[in-house]
Amino acid sequence: MRLIRTSLALLALSLTTAALAAEVVVYSARNEQLIKPLFDAYTKETGVTVKFVTDKEGPLMARLKAEGANTPADLFMTVDAGNLWQAAEEGLLQPVDSKSLQANIPAHLRDPGNEWFGLSVRARTIIYNPNKVKPGELSSYEDLADPKWKGRLCLRTSKKVYNQSLVAMMIKEYGEPKTEQIVRGWVANLATDPLPDDTKAMEAVAAGLCDVTLVNTYYFGRLMEKKPNLPLAIFWPNQNAKAPNAGVHVNVSGAGVTRHAKRRQEAIRLLEWLASDKAQNLYADVNLEYPVNPKVKPDPTVAAWGSFRQNLINVAEAGRLQTRAVMLMDRAGYK
Repeated sequence: MRLIRTSLALLALSLTTAALAAEVVVYSARNEQLIKPLFDAYTKETGVTVKFVTDKEGPLMARLKAEGANTPADLFMTVDAGNLWQAAEEGLLQPVDSKSLQANIPAHLRDPGNEWFGLSVRARTIIYNPNKVKPGELSSYEDLADPKWKGRLCLRTSKKVYNQSLVAMMIKEYGEPKTEQIVRGWVANLATDPLPDDTKAMEAVAAGLCDVTLVNTYYFGRLMEKKPNLPLAIFWPNQNAKAPNAGVHVNVSGAGVTRHAKRRQEAIRLLEWLASDKAQNLYADVNLEYPVNPKVKPDPTVAAWGSFRQNLINVAEAGRLQTRAVMLMDRAGYK
């Protein structure tokens, strides 16, 4: 009888383990239309079901905290290294030692402690109106603070994490006093109050309200797909600077295994698959981003924008210095 009970218990454990391994649960701040094709492809290839919950990053992190060890989530996915850094800082993620992830993801695009990993790259770059600006007039982020751009610059509001991360990275690169001087120059050169999003900023440039702005590249791609005749062009700043960290400021969308993941190995396998050669085009192309894996070529639409040198400061600095960036922007009058 004892042998039968033991056998039944082992069978139940085996079935439970198999059930857990047959699925993985993701909390995602990325929209469903961007991630469902990926998860469907993963399920088709592996037979593992991916269940996911989508919401903004703040509510999802609050949910992970509230659920604690009872959370069903195995993987947390979001945009911007600032958000990923915050999740790690609040103890919501756990380190992953994966040779595959380290091989496929450059060091500056993943957490130094291996708690989160970039999965796609977005560049925050200059967009200009070619009817009003010659490419030779453009050079760098800091040059947009020059008085020659007075009344010619549009910016998205400072309330969004994208500009906060850009300024945080600049603090790391230039130091706080110089960065504040640059941001004050931007504010002095604004043609209008900061706009609610990157698309509105580009539309203002196209309409002649201003001549130049800063946006994430995929917003440019989306807008030009809808309105290909808009007078807008892309420029890669800081390419000729001699500083060792010169280059376009980049950020990531990415993911990390949750601290209390019940299907840890399955979560790692999904994460590794998302960074693989096979999955990277699918992951990046769906949102007109760049693959994080340097072995993978970008979508032809993205590739047509030209190549550029990336700034190699670790994107974790976007989170570590975010509070200081917000305070600096406030001091500079950037609303």
